[in-house]
Parts: sequence; C-alpha cells; structure tokens
Amino acid sequence: MISQVGIYTNARLAGPAEAVDGPASIVVEDDRLAWIGPVADLPSDYRNAPSTDLEGRLVTPALIDCHTHIVHGGNRAGEFEMRLEGASYEEVARAGGGIVSTVSATRAASEDELLAAALPRLDALLAEGVTTIEVKSGYGLDIDTELRMLRVARRLALERPVRVRTSFLGAHALPADYKGRPDAYLDEICLPALRAAHAEGLADAVDGFCENIAFSAPQMERVFNEARALGLPVKLHAEQLSHQGGTALAARFGALSADHVEYATEDDARALAASGTVAVLLPGAFYFLRETQAPPIAAFRAHDVPMALATDCNPGSSPLTSLLLTMNIACTLFRLTPDEALRGVTVNAARALGLDDCGVIAVGKRADLCIWDVETPAELAYRIGFNPLHSRIFGGRPC
Repeated sequence: MISQVGIYTNARLAGPAEAVDGPASIVVEDDRLAWIGPVADLPSDYRNAPSTDLEGRLVTPALIDCHTHIVHGGNRAGEFEMRLEGASYEEVARAGGGIVSTVSATRAASEDELLAAALPRLDALLAEGVTTIEVKSGYGLDIDTELRMLRVARRLALERPVRVRTSFLGAHALPADYKGRPDAYLDEICLPALRAAHAEGLADAVDGFCENIAFSAPQMERVFNEARALGLPVKLHAEQLSHQGGTALAARFGALSADHVEYATEDDARALAASGTVAVLLPGAFYFLRETQAPPIAAFRAHDVPMALATDCNPGSSPLTSLLLTMNIACTLFRLTPDEALRGVTVNAARALGLDDCGVIAVGKRADLCIWDVETPAELAYRIGFNPLHSRIFGGRPC
C-alpha cells in the first residue's frame, strides 16, 4: 500500500512539541507525523513530496475537548433567568429543574433529532481547532435513552471529521420516579444500562456525578466496581458544589480524571498525583454559575497534578461551545498561565481520555494539528471572542 506524504514547511512549533531551532518542517505520512525538524535538515527522501509553505505561522497540537454533554434535547434558558433572580444551582435542581428537566426533553427526542441538535454545537468546536471530543450520556436516566445518546455520540464521528470518545454517565441524577431511592435506580436502571452499553460497544469510559444532589461516594463505588468488572476506565464529576470524597474515590480507582474539583483539598491533590489521575478544570461552569470556590490550583501545581481544561458544554451549567474562551476564562478566573491552558487542551486533555497518540507534536503521533494566525501562543488564551485559526489538520488531512 502506497503511503500518502505531505510536508508543511516554515512552521513555528508551540505547545507540547518536539524542540526545533528556527523554522520547522513537518512531514505527514498518512495519518501520522513522520519527521519533524529544521527546514534545512529535511531528509532527501521527502524533498519531492507535496509541500505547503505555512509562512511562519504558529502550529500547535490540535485541540481536545475532554468533557462535554453536547448530545441532549432542549435548553434551560429559563433556569438561567431563575439564577439571575437569585436561585442557586442546587435550589433550581431541588425545585425540579436542573438535569432532570433536560431528561424530559432528551427522552422525547429521536436519535435523528438529537444528532441534528448536537451537530451545530460540534461544528462550533471544530471551527476553533478541536479534532477530538468526549461526549457523555446522562440525560436519559433510562436504559433506552442512555443507549440512544451514546449511539448519537458515535454517529457524530461519521458526520464530521472528528474523533469521539464516549462516557457512560448513567449515574448523573435521579429521575423523578426514583426520588429517594438511589440504590434502586442503580440496580434497576444504571447498572443494566451500563452492561448494555458495553455489550453494544458504545462506552469508552464510565462517569458519574458524586455530589449531595446526585450520588454518594459509596454509591459511585458500586458503579466503578461494575466498570472495573467490564474492563472500562472510570472518571468522575467530583467536588463541584461541596466536598463529598469523590476525588479520593477517583484516585483510589486510578480514574482517568476527576472533573470540576473546586472543593478538592491538598490531600486530594496528593491522591491525584499518586494515582496519575488528571484534574479536569471546567471554568465555564464556574463562570456561568457564578461560583466563588476556585479549584486548588496551587496544590495541583505543588504536587504535579496534570491539569486539563474542557468546555463542559451542557444546557444547564455551561452552555459553552468555545475551547478558546475556556482557555481565557481559566487564565482569568483560575490564574492558569497561557502555557498551562494550552497544555490543558492538548496533551493533558488527551491523557484525561486515556489517549497517548495525540495532544503533542512528535514523530509517531497522529497528525492532528492546528495552524494559527498569531504571533505568540499566549494569544490563544488572551483574546476574547476572536478565532485566529488558519486551518485544522485531522489525521493528516486539512479540513
């Protein structure tokens, strides 16, 4: 089989990338990076291959959104108004709003309707350089709808040039008919749905919401034990609104990630570091809910906990479809550096999804790249509402 070879010359590499002095050439062979180095050192074997002059543009790994809920029905603009009038996220949820309100709209939508609603959200992310996205279930809370959501997530990769990782999030909230009976819900709906999703090949990982308005740490442990029995990795919404022990649980199970983590502690940071679990920061939800408890960034830095960033795109707490804006919010509100933000949407986001073939510009990795019209990498996090993407390369192909 003949390989397809292409060359990008006069590139300035930034972010997680092999070090190159001066302008670089990048050789793409099929969907992989085959050679990276100074323009003058390009091996003779490649000198007759098709070449694109990037004219000194900045090149980074393509962006990765490692935590989204983009498949869902309806919206919750009315709850946005309620919160502006003083209601808290917990008060809205306890009044019958929140996640449960999206469940009704999602259950009522067909697979094709859910796909049609999700594609514009996905397109907004792709337009800013995203090539890999994680998509969760969790707005069905019954077996049929949970599986329908995951099927739609898989279909996204057939409709657009994007790589999709799916997370089963059956332990997201309690439907109204199981109010006060969380263990019965796990037994009768969540765990059977998880087994069905695994049997159909629909789940790449298992997630849950460990919070006082959702599931306790012991209840989430039951879900994690089932995931372990099925050979699926786990991740967890943890310590978003209060400290419930979810981060420690995630670390104990060697989770891919613990997400939100606003109320995580120094001990939690130590546990994440020891387990290699990524702390996924979701500044969109922090901003949208007007929270005041920021994640313990200093503790994460002190203990070398890898930090990822994601949009958390969802209808209730983060209707955000811009990973570039996510970087800006993280720098502004969480005081991340622009370099930390860029690593958070590339190499650390890949790690949060259990991927080791992307998120960095290095020989042998996927040729998923972003080419930017910027002078410095810091501009990616600095600008607000401005998209400097010149082009996106997915699996070696411009798109």
